[in-house]
Amino acid sequence: MDFKLTEEQELLLESVDEVCERFGTEQYFKECDEKHVWPKEFTDALLENGFQSLGLDEQYGGTPVDTQTLMLVAERMCKNGVPIYIYGNLCALKDMTEYGSDEQKEQCFAEVAKGNPGFVLGFTEPGAGSDSSALASTYTRRDGKVYLNGSKSFMTNAVNSKYMLCVARNSEDDASLRENRSKFSMWWVPLRDDEGNLTPGISIEPLEKIGWNMGNTCELHMEEVELEEKDLVGTEGNGFMQAMVNFEVERLIACAQSLGAAECAFEDATHYATQRIQFGKPIGKNQLIQEHITEMYMKIENMRNWVYKTAWKIDNGEPVQIDSAVAKLYCGRAAFEVIDTALQVMGGIGYTKDCRISRLWRDQRVYRIGAGTDEIMIHIAGRAIQKLYQD
Repeated sequence: MDFKLTEEQELLLESVDEVCERFGTEQYFKECDEKHVWPKEFTDALLENGFQSLGLDEQYGGTPVDTQTLMLVAERMCKNGVPIYIYGNLCALKDMTEYGSDEQKEQCFAEVAKGNPGFVLGFTEPGAGSDSSALASTYTRRDGKVYLNGSKSFMTNAVNSKYMLCVARNSEDDASLRENRSKFSMWWVPLRDDEGNLTPGISIEPLEKIGWNMGNTCELHMEEVELEEKDLVGTEGNGFMQAMVNFEVERLIACAQSLGAAECAFEDATHYATQRIQFGKPIGKNQLIQEHITEMYMKIENMRNWVYKTAWKIDNGEPVQIDSAVAKLYCGRAAFEVIDTALQVMGGIGYTKDCRISRLWRDQRVYRIGAGTDEIMIHIAGRAIQKLYQD
């Protein structure tokens, strides 16, 4: 495996640096974080420079790139201090490009072209987090219409989204078949009209979180939300498998974002260690600080190897069920450990909001939960690894 950057990749990453330097200053992100507002000026700059459609096919207004390049861009964004949740969600649009109707695709990519989320995924529920088979939201056919009922949880950017891709089960299913994932279907749900008014039967409640302050995470409730048959996405009964189509790439991009955030914190802390004078010398000359720096560097290189190798395998058509799960497990843990150690090196200043490491620290912790918990990653990898050794 040769991970040397191509000339095109180097130029692309230089462009990332330029956009971040001009529009993504730390002062700007600090203000957005404090005010709990989306950094629209920055995301508009990403849109104008083509990054918001990177990885999409040309027919959808995008620029096709391989998985490795997509990971490099996500990593570099976060290495520049861009919040980990701002860039990289476009890979989820494969659910729409693979299964959406022409009308649904047109509506979705009209939003993307404006710099808005194409949709918010309605999957997780109050009683169904890691246990996806426990999804309880239902759809019911009545008088030629379809009606949705239920609740969805931890929906990122539901306040900013015009549409939801909602996974629900047929209300006529036998309750004893709750674990039969072939009973799930996917529906295209307008959340609001062109004036921003919520669709009748939809209510959205933002959640207060430890981090991710620039984005919103919401609870969404549906009560007799009226749809039509044309709002079915893909094949009825195949909603669960459709939702899974891009989970491995989504998990890997979370790893790339974690890698970038860890690099950002590492560089800030290491630079500080060469400048901060205590007891008459830079603290970086103390052996314990050198141990911190070395361990951070080691974890970052291990993270990089996992991300790049797994991306290479995806681009070469190799299975990555184990790789993506273990990469997500390792990078989620290691990135937080690196950022936490960086904060320790910074000392008291690292715990203040004047230091961006404190923001990285708050934002990174959720990656041991979101996109698949540590425990579920162990479950996925543990089963798959054992299968390799069965007689």
